[in-house]
Amino acid sequence: MASFNDHPTVRLVREQVQRQSRVALPNLDAAELRRFCLNAGADDIGFVAFSRPELDDQRDDILKFFPATKTLISFVCRMNREPIRNPARSVANLEFHDTTHHVNEVARKIVSELESLGYRAINPSAGFPMETAVFPGKIWVVSHKPVAVAAGLGSMGIHRNVIHPKFGNFILLGTVLVDAEITEDSRPVQFNPCLECKLCVAACPVGAISPDGSFNFLSCYTHNYREFMGGFTDWVETVADSRSGRDYRSKVSDGESASMWQSLAFGPNYKAAYCLSVCPAGEDVIRPFLDDRSGFIGQTLKPLQQKEETIYVQPNTDADEYVRKRFPHKQVKQVGDTLRPTTIDGFMKGMHIVFQPGRSKGLKAVYHFRFTGREPGECTVTIRDQKIEVRQGHIGDCDLRVTANSSKWVQFLRKEVSIVWLLMTMRVRLKGNPVLLVKFGKCFP
Repeated sequence: MASFNDHPTVRLVREQVQRQSRVALPNLDAAELRRFCLNAGADDIGFVAFSRPELDDQRDDILKFFPATKTLISFVCRMNREPIRNPARSVANLEFHDTTHHVNEVARKIVSELESLGYRAINPSAGFPMETAVFPGKIWVVSHKPVAVAAGLGSMGIHRNVIHPKFGNFILLGTVLVDAEITEDSRPVQFNPCLECKLCVAACPVGAISPDGSFNFLSCYTHNYREFMGGFTDWVETVADSRSGRDYRSKVSDGESASMWQSLAFGPNYKAAYCLSVCPAGEDVIRPFLDDRSGFIGQTLKPLQQKEETIYVQPNTDADEYVRKRFPHKQVKQVGDTLRPTTIDGFMKGMHIVFQPGRSKGLKAVYHFRFTGREPGECTVTIRDQKIEVRQGHIGDCDLRVTANSSKWVQFLRKEVSIVWLLMTMRVRLKGNPVLLVKFGKCFP
């Protein structure tokens, strides 16, 4: 058998190396790269140096994914507006899915071109699929929105979507990581295109967007992402817990079963995304709103508000109360918990996501949590003025000290054991007024 050194490919490449010494690749020319990206199908493009402070909170995650990263190429692809505005969400979702596929195709073309020039590059998915093995933790590789903002492709509106100065929020985002520097770094836009018209507040069926700019992630996630991840898990558990076909049908309508089949066959569908539908911001979008505001509202907002549909909420949440008061003609369906932590770290990092401001009204307390056992840790939780703050370690004085075995506390959060049993068996110990623990629990579903 021939030795490795005698292999034809090895000999050929080594001869090439001997004939020409490798020269470091030059920085990528921003103007040329921009032209290529636009020709590849992007509608706008920007570049962000990896050292930029806007990337501080995701730099470590990116390095784990692609250690050679030196620059992020951010781009947008425009969506057609009328399909997104249509009350028939099958029409809207077709546009979402088709544009997402287009974004991934554009990113792949960019990576292929860079690779042909000798650069290393990689493109995370524009949306799903993601790294679901770590769900409910951070399952995305790159946070496209802050990258796009840093790249000057828009600013975040109060509905938590990037609004492009020209295309409005009718865009989807893509990112390419490359192991080269680019001759020009993009900068954020000088103004926020968001008009703060609050139409997104009026359109949201679960009240996730507040007029003051605060956002209830859990409310949005539970309804809009019903056919994704946690919602799918809840549906599977409903199937598993059903005693018969008749019992299953008493819990899940034929329409819901068909919708879940459709999500599995063709891609999960967003149940709302109404905040994008009604947004009038952007040079290409704003004209009808300026010409006839009431007419614009009548054509875009009212049909979504008046639509009879099922709204998914978790029991004892702000959304549950909001829908019943604001949209009595919409059917409310209570569903199971879909963001169950699997670690103490996930519990501490995720509290602000599942916190329900309305349910915390009147509570003013500081909690010190100390976890022992497999996953030790400490944190201070402050709930005041319907807001929550979570900090590492024990800071200042507290109104209630909670000491818990870490694995048992996670089981309690996942509703696998009762808090009464944990208190009786000393897996959880309290120092302070125990009523405060009850009030703490009411702030979460």
